[in-house]
Amino acid sequence: MSIDPGLIDMIMRLRGRGISSNAVLRAIELAPRRHFVPEGKHAVAYDSVNIPIGCGQTLPPPMTAALMVQLLDVEPDHKVLTPGLGSGYLAAILSHMAARIYTVERYRTLIRDADARFHHLDIHNVVTRHGDGRYGWPGQAPFNRIVMGYALRAEPEDVLDQLAPGGKMLAVIDGTLTLFEKPRTKVTSTELMPLQLDMAEAGKSRTL
Repeated sequence: MSIDPGLIDMIMRLRGRGISSNAVLRAIELAPRRHFVPEGKHAVAYDSVNIPIGCGQTLPPPMTAALMVQLLDVEPDHKVLTPGLGSGYLAAILSHMAARIYTVERYRTLIRDADARFHHLDIHNVVTRHGDGRYGWPGQAPFNRIVMGYALRAEPEDVLDQLAPGGKMLAVIDGTLTLFEKPRTKVTSTELMPLQLDMAEAGKSRTL
């Protein structure tokens, strides 16, 4: 896959802002962001801006996905759940780091468009499903890693129940990026930093 200058510049900016994992940066390189934005937005695909993607949703700046993927500490044999497919960008990055990615999205149009992008980029380990991501995907649980693609007002208990022992989940809870860990059976949580994603129940859900 040829690398365009915009992608190279974006990766250098991410490295300069603290994305130090070579595995994460390589995965971002293999999932060029310009493929996940509308044609009219290619000129700003690698900029640190929110980009409308359809169905009233937007794609956050590149640093948001990069930071969350780095914090997840994904391993090659992991099974990952990403409620809130959106453009498919986050799932595409994770597809180059984990064994299989499961996604749930409420808009069929976004699923169709993301599936076409995955096919174009020769990504075959992402499984998409139409539904409400706030309930996760019980039929495919447990998951080693979970990352919520939109913000919530409270801890998503239904999704946390789908976390495997030793698993981790990232979610924005009431404006704060929160890490949930499950060493064995009990889940613990740690507030990391402020992070803005639109609420899941809002008309404009900002998804990754």
